[in-house]
Amino acid sequence: MSNAASETTEATDRSEPPAWRLLLGYVRPHRWALVAGALLSLVTGATGLLLPLVARGLIDDLAHDRSITGPLLTMASLVVANAAVGAVGSYVLRRTAESVVLGARRALSSYLLRLRIPAVDRTEPGDLMARITSDTTLLREVTTESLVALGTGGLTLVATVVLMGVVDPVLLGVTLAVIAAAGTVLGAIVPRINRASRQAQDAVGVMGASLERVLGALRTVKASGAEHREELNLHAAAEESWRQSVRAAKWSAAAGNTAGLAMQIAFITVLAVGGARVATGAIDIGTLVAFLLYVFYLMSPIQQVVGAITQYQTGAGALARIQEALRLPGEPAAEPAPLPAADAEPAALAFTDVRFRYADDLPYVHHGVSFAIPARGMTAFVGPSGAGKTTVFSLIERFYDPESGEITLDGVRLGDWELPRLRSAIGYVEQDAPVLSGSLRDNLLLGNPEADEDTVTRVVKTTRLDGLVARLPQGLDTLVGHRGTKLSGGERQRVAIARALLRRPRLLLLDEATSQLDAVNEAALRDTVADVARSTTVLVVAHRLSTVTMADRIVVMDAGRVRAVGTHRELVASDPLYAELAATQFLATAD
Repeated sequence: MSNAASETTEATDRSEPPAWRLLLGYVRPHRWALVAGALLSLVTGATGLLLPLVARGLIDDLAHDRSITGPLLTMASLVVANAAVGAVGSYVLRRTAESVVLGARRALSSYLLRLRIPAVDRTEPGDLMARITSDTTLLREVTTESLVALGTGGLTLVATVVLMGVVDPVLLGVTLAVIAAAGTVLGAIVPRINRASRQAQDAVGVMGASLERVLGALRTVKASGAEHREELNLHAAAEESWRQSVRAAKWSAAAGNTAGLAMQIAFITVLAVGGARVATGAIDIGTLVAFLLYVFYLMSPIQQVVGAITQYQTGAGALARIQEALRLPGEPAAEPAPLPAADAEPAALAFTDVRFRYADDLPYVHHGVSFAIPARGMTAFVGPSGAGKTTVFSLIERFYDPESGEITLDGVRLGDWELPRLRSAIGYVEQDAPVLSGSLRDNLLLGNPEADEDTVTRVVKTTRLDGLVARLPQGLDTLVGHRGTKLSGGERQRVAIARALLRRPRLLLLDEATSQLDAVNEAALRDTVADVARSTTVLVVAHRLSTVTMADRIVVMDAGRVRAVGTHRELVASDPLYAELAATQFLATAD
C-alpha cells in the first residue's frame, strides 16, 4: 500500500465505524431482496429439519409392520421442495450480492472521479483501481456468505438445537460440550483471519500499483533496458500478495477444519453415548437415528456460521480499504454546467499576492504572485523551468487552492465559483496533451458532446487535423489507441487544442501547446490562436518565444515570482532575463 494510504489507515482506524455498519450501508438499498432470499433459505432449512422426524416415524412404522407409503411420499416431497426452494433462494441471494457489488463500484468510481488533485498526487492509481475491482468483489461473498449465512445459519442452528433437545436432552448436552470446545479454538483463530485478510488486500493494492507504474511507462522501461529489474519488482509484489493470501487461507482453513472436526467428534460421541442409552433402554433405536440425523444436519448451519464469520473478517478488511478511498479529499458532486454561448464575453483574470506549495514538506512554488489580465487578448507566461508557469494554470482550474492571496475571475473569487460553472468557462490544453483510448471523435467531443457536425468540421480544419482525418481508415471514428499511441506527438497536441476550442471557452489556457509541432503547423496554429484571442482571453505558457512575440502582454516569471510584464519589445529593452531568453533564441530584435 502507498505511504498516503498507510497514513490514511493510521489516521482513520481509531474512528472507523464497525464493519457490519458499513456493510449494512451497502445492503440497505437491497434489503427486501435480501430478506426474500433469507426467507427462502430458512424455508430450505426448515424442510430439511423435518426429514429426521419423518424418518423416526418411518422406522416406527417398520417396527410395528405398518405401511410406510405415506412417510416415503412425505420424505420425497420434502427432498424435492428442499431442492427447488434452495435453488430459487440461492439465485435471489447471488443476484442481490451482485447488486451490492454494483452499487459499491458505482459509488466508489463516482467518488474517485471527483477526487481533488492533491489526493490523486499522493495515492497510487493502481491501488485505487484494486479498491474498485478486487475489494468491491469481496462484498459479494460477504453479502451472501456472511450477512445472510450468519442469519439463516444461526436461526437454523438454533432450531436444530431445540429439536435435538426435544428428541433427547442428554445427547444434546454431549453435543453442545463438543461444540463449545471448538468455539474456544475458533475464538483464537478469527482475529488472525481479520489481520491476514487485510494485509492480503493491501498486498493486492501494492501489486496493482506496481503494475500500473510499469504499464504506464512501458516504452521508457523498454528503452532503458529495465525489463528485468521491473520484472523482479513485479514478481516481488506478486509474491508478497501470495504470501499474505496464503496466510489468510491458512487461518480460514484452520477455522473450517476445526468446525468439521468438532462435528465428527460430536457424531462419534453421540453414537457411543446414544448406543449405550439404547442398550439400557433409556431411548429406542428410532430416537437415536433421528438424533444422529440432526447431528448430521447440524454440520451445515455450523459450517455456515463459521464460514460467515471467516468471510466477514475478509470483508471487513475490504470494507475498510473502500472507506479509506471514500475519505480521500474530494470535490463536491455537481451536475456539469452549460458551456458558454458562442457570443459570450471573454473573462478577466487577476492574481493578488498568491503563495502556493504542493505539500507542506515542499518549498513554495509561488512567492506572492500578482498580475492582472483584462478580458480579451493573448497573455504569455515565460521564464525558466520551475518558475511556476504551469502552476498558474492549475490554480486557475482549481486543481489546487492557494495557501494565501486571492485569485479572481471576472472580479469574483475562484473559491466563490461553483466548480462546474468555473471549468465550463475554461478550455485547457495540458503540457503533455493527453488523449484517451477511444475514437478520434470521442476525444474531440470529450468537453462538448453536443457539438454538431459542422462545428466539429470547422474546428478540425482550423487546427489542421483535416489532413489526418482524411488519411485515417474510418475518419473521425478511427480508434486512436491507448493514450493516443496511434497519433504522433504533434497530432495529439492538435487534438487537445481542437477539444479545447470546441468548448467555446471564455478563457483558453495553452500550456506549451505547440511544442511538438513542426514549423508550418506551429505558424498556422499561432495564427489560429491570435484569431481566437480577438474574442477570447488566451493565456499561453511557452518556452519557445517565437510563439508569443506578438502577444498583447508577456508575464516574465522567475523562482515563483513575477519579475516583469510588458510586450516583447518592451521586455527586450527593460528585463535582463527576458532579453537573455530572447537572445538565446535569436529573437532579441524581433517585433
